[in-house]
Amino acid sequence: MEYHTQKPPLKLAEYGRYVQDMVEHTMNIADREERNKAAESIVQLMTIMNPSYKDNDELQHKLWDDLHQMADYQLDIDAPYPKPRPKDEVQVEKIDYPKGDFKYRHYGKAIEDLIEAAVNLENDEERQELTHMIANLMKRSYLVYNRDSVNEEMIIDQLKEMSKGRLKVAEDFKFEHTNDILSSVSQSTTSKKGGKTGSRRGKKKWKKN
Repeated sequence: MEYHTQKPPLKLAEYGRYVQDMVEHTMNIADREERNKAAESIVQLMTIMNPSYKDNDELQHKLWDDLHQMADYQLDIDAPYPKPRPKDEVQVEKIDYPKGDFKYRHYGKAIEDLIEAAVNLENDEERQELTHMIANLMKRSYLVYNRDSVNEEMIIDQLKEMSKGRLKVAEDFKFEHTNDILSSVSQSTTSKKGGKTGSRRGKKKWKKN
């Protein structure tokens, strides 16, 4: 199992490891149309994470710039805005939990959009890889919603239900370790607070799955 400490540092910590993984996955999609769809799904997810950005052209432009930054400006897509130059700087806005009338509120509509994008992928290997990323993102979202415990079998069942049985994880699939996810969430929270360390949340020992 690969731990977050073994992976390169996040380009933009406020979006988390799984958004970064999805960006890297999108860069490897050969079909341009499918790559465009995946990029749009990622920006939709980033919008859900930043609900104040919705219907604001300037802030939507920032999200697309952030997407390019996470891709090291190497993502070849038909974006609605020009690709920024690497020297461009972006500032992080406060991220509020999105509101919406969804069956699984803690996942949000962005997960539904990503599931639909995965279902529409024609390449079996790419669809399986994105399915696993979605499962881990669902676990991350669930832990943000309820940090006391997490039922991975329940997440797999909910993924199957939300995809109408069209997506399923491989038999040997292993979720990211709970402590790794919580550590990533805590680091992101600390970063938003201006790099403060030693908080009670950061020191808490989380229960393993």
